[in-house]
Amino acid sequence: MIKQLYQVICDRRDRPRADSYVATLMSGEGDPILQKIGEESLEVILAAKNLDPENRDPDSSDSRAALIHEIADLTFHVMVLMAQRKITPEAIEAELQRRFGTSGLSEKANRQPVKNGK
Repeated sequence: MIKQLYQVICDRRDRPRADSYVATLMSGEGDPILQKIGEESLEVILAAKNLDPENRDPDSSDSRAALIHEIADLTFHVMVLMAQRKITPEAIEAELQRRFGTSGLSEKANRQPVKNGK
């Protein structure tokens, strides 16, 4: 589903239509996709905080459904950013594969520092 959705997003990028939400996000001034990712990230955090912390009944919980919904929204908007910047799902998969089997703490400690937000 991820690759299929990414292709649709790329199609909207390459052949923008007036009625396309994706095309609107990619063409707006002031980085609207970055703003949207910030909003969606906050919504994921709030939905996660509302989830039953004791996880007593996660399968029937409305808060679990809300968290799933918000994670899907965030994932979609990150994919729009990926398509806008021409980063493929395969590139993300390769990076995750590179990290696989390495302690997250070790991987983070070995990263090069980020300079100027890049």
